Amino acid sequence: MSRMRRAKTFAATEPTAAQIVTVFNQCFAQHYGVEMRGGAHEPLYVPATFAKPAELIFREDFPASALHEAAHWCIAGERRRQSMDFAYTYIAAPRSDKEQALFLTAELRTQSLESVFAQAANVAFNPSADNLNCDVSAFACAIAGYRAKTVRWLTVPAGKRAKQFRQALTGLKQGLSTHG
Repeated sequence: MSRMRRAKTFAATEPTAAQIVTVFNQCFAQHYGVEMRGGAHEPLYVPATFAKPAELIFREDFPASALHEAAHWCIAGERRRQSMDFAYTYIAAPRSDKEQALFLTAELRTQSLESVFAQAANVAFNPSADNLNCDVSAFACAIAGYRAKTVRWLTVPAGKRAKQFRQALTGLKQGLSTHG
């Protein structure tokens, strides 16, 4: 009679923002001259100067905000990474219907990549319209529909940084699963 061994399994725990920062900085700080940090009231990207590396700053200590800002950084090309906030103009809510539609269009790719990162890290993903008066259900469907294109993008040279970060987040998740 053979004995079956049951592997001890652990549910992966959600990483802290500090753990995500560590992973991001290990992946990119030295090669790209960028450092991620949290603690801000609002997210901000500050390009590098001769005196200091670029700063990728996310809201407070929210893991999801860290992943969202990492997605923006991974998508931004070299030219955008030389501009404050990647050269985006932010319009705060409340927005007109047209402004809200433009915001959602601009955020589709970023939030799709954020969802890939969230899955890799075991962080809950919630689509954001950045507007409490907006129904996000259609946007959530659009993100889900765009996800296959995002995953394909990870296989081309332009997706290299995002692929590297996703792999590192997967390693973090696995480490938290076995040690959690």
